[in-house]
Amino acid sequence: MKIYPVILSGGAGTRLWPLSRAVLPKQLLPLVADKTMLQDTALRVTNWPGLMAPLVVCGNDHRFMVAEQLREVGITPLGILLEPVGRNTAPAVAAAAHHLQQIDPEAVMLVLPADHVIENVAAFREAVERATRLVAAGKLATFGIVPKTPETGYGYIRRGEPVAECGDCYNVARFVEKPDAATAEGFVAEGTYYWNSGMFMFGAARYLQELEEHAPAIAAAADQAMHAAYRDLDFCRLDETAFSACPSDSIDYAVMEHTRDAAVVPADIGWNDVGSWSALWETQPKDTNGNAQRGDVYLDGVKNSLVRAESRIVAVVGLEDIVVVETQDAVLVTSKSQVQRVKQVVEHLKSKERTEHLHHTKVYRPWGHYEGIDAGDRFQVKRITVKPGEKLSLQMHHHRAEHWVVVSGTARVTCGDTVSLLSENESTYIPIGMNHRLENPGKLPLHIIEVQSGSYLGEDDIVRFEDIYKRA
Repeated sequence: MKIYPVILSGGAGTRLWPLSRAVLPKQLLPLVADKTMLQDTALRVTNWPGLMAPLVVCGNDHRFMVAEQLREVGITPLGILLEPVGRNTAPAVAAAAHHLQQIDPEAVMLVLPADHVIENVAAFREAVERATRLVAAGKLATFGIVPKTPETGYGYIRRGEPVAECGDCYNVARFVEKPDAATAEGFVAEGTYYWNSGMFMFGAARYLQELEEHAPAIAAAADQAMHAAYRDLDFCRLDETAFSACPSDSIDYAVMEHTRDAAVVPADIGWNDVGSWSALWETQPKDTNGNAQRGDVYLDGVKNSLVRAESRIVAVVGLEDIVVVETQDAVLVTSKSQVQRVKQVVEHLKSKERTEHLHHTKVYRPWGHYEGIDAGDRFQVKRITVKPGEKLSLQMHHHRAEHWVVVSGTARVTCGDTVSLLSENESTYIPIGMNHRLENPGKLPLHIIEVQSGSYLGEDDIVRFEDIYKRA
């Protein structure tokens, strides 16, 4: 049995604002450890006999970061499928199933969200081994987490009769929505309920068969999107029209709650979906007062709290059970018991047409990154870093001029018909309406300071003529 890990790297992680944002969501951040959550997920299924290279499904805006993060940890994915829009897990997994069917008609899918913590990898592998026996019997397996506490933030799975082909595996009696506290306490006390992990294992063909029966509109749209997909650099881009027309639904609602062959594998694996700041606090090492801290932090009389500083010192005095998260352009302070309300902050930012929910002051691009330093009436200043051998698009701006000063490295600058090399402490000027390009021909990162001036300084004032990354 060849098992193909399918890593779902979608979502914006709004409950972990201000660290997680739409352009740089939680799965692409080193929230729990030194590596990002995507990297940890991919490494978890690497060098495992019987498991093939992972297939990753992500949004178009994250494609270069996903590819770069996998490259950083030495993983060559089987492929990266690009969703033009988010449509929840059922369509994403259907597209992945069609892709795998083209490679291996007998493919078995191990579906894993990119943003989960699994502390006991050995127990996780043992649970997957048990799930293979369910898959061989034609079952659609889900992994039920053995509950430690009566959590109200998770859905639950009630087990039914044991499955003969797999010891300690059960048919699913029912799926239960997130319960209130009293109901959750009853579930844990009864001992037949598990947290719904959102991880699955089934044959690709078997999943598509059930999807066609129970959610035919999703099955048809995903089939069309995959058959009309096309290559874009190292990515497989799903057809935008077909996938955008697909209904949005989860695997649970579209298939697992309706199929007669759902089975649950109980798993005690140190699992956490890191769905909130309080959940992240639970995963972190703590001091003798129960505090999890990261960055330049000073604590005095603080207990059972999470304090995280990204760009400056954060001092907290005489408080308990709180969360403080500082970034360069936003600060969150909340009680640990109220962290679910962080989503309302994001909705507020959206309603006011602000940008703090979309991206940080540091914005990543396939060629490197830029960071806002200062801004005012008719000007803004950025620090730009270009990776060795990379280059920006050949472009033009209608409303702004730019001044570039090389801080370190070597810059190849195209300005109209002129191409020149600039070294440290040298500068150049790009007039409004002039075609231009910045490149790093060297072996070290190129750092420049850019001063923009003009009547409009938005990022959408870019007309691209040539771009090696094939951006519009």
